[in-house]
Amino acid sequence: MKHVKTKYSLTISGLSTIQEPISGPIKTPEDVRSLCDDVAQMAQEAFVLITLNSKGALIDRHLITLGILNASLIHPRETFRVAISDSAASIIVAHNHPTGDPTPSPEDIRITRQLVKAGKIIDIRLQDHVILGSKDTFCSIRDEGLVDFN
Repeated sequence: MKHVKTKYSLTISGLSTIQEPISGPIKTPEDVRSLCDDVAQMAQEAFVLITLNSKGALIDRHLITLGILNASLIHPRETFRVAISDSAASIIVAHNHPTGDPTPSPEDIRITRQLVKAGKIIDIRLQDHVILGSKDTFCSIRDEGLVDFN
């Protein structure tokens, strides 16, 4: 058996450990709807992560997944990987329903519960999951009381 030398290299990324917020606090589902109006207009499901600093100010907005007409695959791994890289204190997630009806599906509620649990483990709190419909409509899963965010 021939021994093969393996060469390893280290790549240092340009990620900063602290980012300055790019706007004021995101306090309400209406703020989320405003920030994500372009996503609401998409013809396929798009899942967006909004990262917030310790004062609730916006750090950044990220497209996590782009799905098909009526589904998008979501997993806490991809969501929190980005939140950690942004040094987020908390997050809000949002996605659109291309049908225009923002009523949460059982899958929307399931993934929200999963994200709440994962956030508790790594101490990055999920503030809300906002579902975007058409013509400025939306549904806040927190406000509807469909999931315990505490």
